[in-house]
Amino acid sequence: MSSANPLLFIGPSQNDSGLEINKAAAGNMNTLINETVLITGASSGIGLELAKCFAADGCRLVLVARNTEALQSLAAELRQTHKIETFVLTADLSLSETPARIFKELQGRGIMVDVLVNNAGFGALGAFAELPLKRQLEMLQVNITALTELTGLFLSGIIQRRRGGILNVSSVAGFEPGPGMAIYHATKAYVLSFSEALAEELIGTNVVVTAFCPGPTATNFGDVANFQKERRLKKIPKMSAEKVAQYGHHAFRKSRVLAIPGLSNHLLVLLVKIMPRRYVRKIAKSFNSTKNPA
Repeated sequence: MSSANPLLFIGPSQNDSGLEINKAAAGNMNTLINETVLITGASSGIGLELAKCFAADGCRLVLVARNTEALQSLAAELRQTHKIETFVLTADLSLSETPARIFKELQGRGIMVDVLVNNAGFGALGAFAELPLKRQLEMLQVNITALTELTGLFLSGIIQRRRGGILNVSSVAGFEPGPGMAIYHATKAYVLSFSEALAEELIGTNVVVTAFCPGPTATNFGDVANFQKERRLKKIPKMSAEKVAQYGHHAFRKSRVLAIPGLSNHLLVLLVKIMPRRYVRKIAKSFNSTKNPA
């Protein structure tokens, strides 16, 4: 996941100068149309759909991912559809220096982030002892360290302006240990706990923190995590990325601390809470194992 050029900033073209806010899209949301929203992992899946949701609010967007071409395509689409200002930042969050470079780049350009959407993350299917350690350490860097550092860098400004907030994408996996995806489940448990604690600390500041916990979603996550080798996991019903993103966006706008889309995911979380932990571990292992027959 390394990159020779880990940070590339692409601002609006000259044709975007004098861009007007789409009043029809903004409606009565006068407090939203001046917001700047930074979204990591915005090139596909839930991140891409969240970008569309915030664009519909009339927000100015900073789109972050490694795929420059996909980001530029999305930015052009959102500018055309919603008449908003968009910026593209090509960045590799598996590199330890990237969060600070993102912050410095935006600070140097006078771009103040009001809403930080920490969506970037990935998983890997397999036993901890069998997966490449380097890959799992990169997972910790992206899913935990980069998320925490970006939050720390941008939060003080958000608090000072008393508006906006943090939308952290966790997972229902964060509610249970995950043999067969041990590091991924652990990272999402961190994101869930960190977000809930942060939300409580920020009561009275007018800053929203939402822990967004999707379940199985139709994205390219499974390809990255190597799910194509496990037929059982491929058969699990999945929500569309669009519906999932719309739920998370709505929950954030309603200042909800915890957002779990889908009735089946709510039931899963409830079962995990009441079921003995030894059974939770065994059930998770049965789904994540690549050695059991499908």
